[in-house]
Amino acid sequence: MLQHLSIQNYAIIDALEIDFSRGMNIITGETGAGKSIIIGALNLILGERADISSLVNKEKKCVIEGHFQAEANELVKHFLNKNDLDDPTQLLVRREIAPNGKSRAFINDTPVNLSQLQSLSELLVDLHQQFDTLSIGDNNFQVNVVDALADTHELLADYKKSFRLWKQTEKDLALLQQQQLQFEKESDYNRFQYDELATLNLKENELETIEAELKMLSNAEGIKNTLNRVCGELAEGEQPITQQLKSLSNLLNNYTGFHKDLPEINSRLQSAQIELSDIADELERLNDHINYDAEKIEELNERMSAGYKLQKKHGVQSTNELLTIQKQLEEKLDAVLNIAENIASLEAQVASHQKKVLLLGEKISQARKKQVPGFEKSVNQSLIQVGMPNARLQVSLTPQSPVNNGIDAIEFLFDANKSGQFKPVNKVASGGELSRLMLCVKSLVAEKMDLPTLIFDEIDSGISGEAAKQVGIIMKTLAANRQVICITHQPQIAGKADAHFFVYKELSGEKVKTNIRQLGTDERITAIARMLSGEKPTAAALENAREMVQN
Repeated sequence: MLQHLSIQNYAIIDALEIDFSRGMNIITGETGAGKSIIIGALNLILGERADISSLVNKEKKCVIEGHFQAEANELVKHFLNKNDLDDPTQLLVRREIAPNGKSRAFINDTPVNLSQLQSLSELLVDLHQQFDTLSIGDNNFQVNVVDALADTHELLADYKKSFRLWKQTEKDLALLQQQQLQFEKESDYNRFQYDELATLNLKENELETIEAELKMLSNAEGIKNTLNRVCGELAEGEQPITQQLKSLSNLLNNYTGFHKDLPEINSRLQSAQIELSDIADELERLNDHINYDAEKIEELNERMSAGYKLQKKHGVQSTNELLTIQKQLEEKLDAVLNIAENIASLEAQVASHQKKVLLLGEKISQARKKQVPGFEKSVNQSLIQVGMPNARLQVSLTPQSPVNNGIDAIEFLFDANKSGQFKPVNKVASGGELSRLMLCVKSLVAEKMDLPTLIFDEIDSGISGEAAKQVGIIMKTLAANRQVICITHQPQIAGKADAHFFVYKELSGEKVKTNIRQLGTDERITAIARMLSGEKPTAAALENAREMVQN
């Protein structure tokens, strides 16, 4: 709901403040007084492109502010949260145009871009001007109208959830099938590479161990000769070192009582003799196990050669890296086997979701079809009331493949002259016809749709008398559930106002300025009487105006 509109330095408006009521707000005034200028200013906070030529004073900025009450609008709350904007009870939208032409927009004093401003404004205000492309021709709006009448909210919520699951599962299935094709292309090569590694059956660090063993076997003769010599020198020669150390220890032992350091030195000498004896024994054991084996050397060389060949092929440097590659290839081969099971599972899920979508879609379709005849009849009766006796609306429901909002293609068709040729409304209806058709449609669904503030700018052009009266009645009915703001020249419509605003020009210095004020009851009667009979209303006009206001 638009509570307050402030306009500064725009067109011929120096400064203007308007407090709107909750119900039906009517704006009247003389031709050229500036009624449409107010709509032009409002358009700026709804996201329309700014024009520096609209500034009255070229040295001051233009500022348009709108105060909205939108705490009950869940879509507005979602928008504010999504864009990290405050969520207060009062919503302030401001647009500023600097003298240099630079434009800035704010929501609750936070700078926003024009796209954000336009997105929010669509949730706050529905502006109807005679030559606009109105939402009556928008397919989403048409579907929402039929669904509001059919009360399919809960069914649609379940349908959309199932539809999303169906489409997501289809995507997952397609991705898995694509992976399967890729896996199958690579499978033979992966199998060949895996079999090469698996056949070699390498153990952890095996090639490195083989390399060390080969070095030892290749030098076995020299190692044995050296071991034999060392063992002989230590324990088996004519004068083995261990025996010499033992003799020296015995000799020294005779004199250990004569010097305090000798016992420790002799003990160390005995320890060295024991250690060298152990070394000799260990070298002997090693010598017994080292043998030159040409056949084993050939076997190890072949295995190491095979391992190095695979290392070079896979671009790695160690046995463990080859084992990692073998594990990865094994997992890929297992994936080929598992993917078929996963695809079968997803195919079953796709079929299940699709079945549910079609079932819910059919229930929604039946509910829609039940509402169409009554809706068409009500709209066509309203069209007669608003001065379009030959116009007819027809709602086309045709089956289609499931989409996000159901299995029906819904389209509003229009015939303005009983020609029998129904065509899409936005292609055959004039601006005035579209506006009145929209009024009729929205009056029927206002209680069931979350409509924003509705603003009508001279949609009553070309009608008068009873038709204008009926437009006023419909607007009044609509205003019982939604705020309505209407600029009109028709007294029959003005008489239905909850709040009547009068736009007028006044001379300020040497300049003409636009101003506005809310009329009291007597002022309303006079203003409406002037709309009926001219600047000097007759007594009859005043009486008629009084009846319009009272009724």
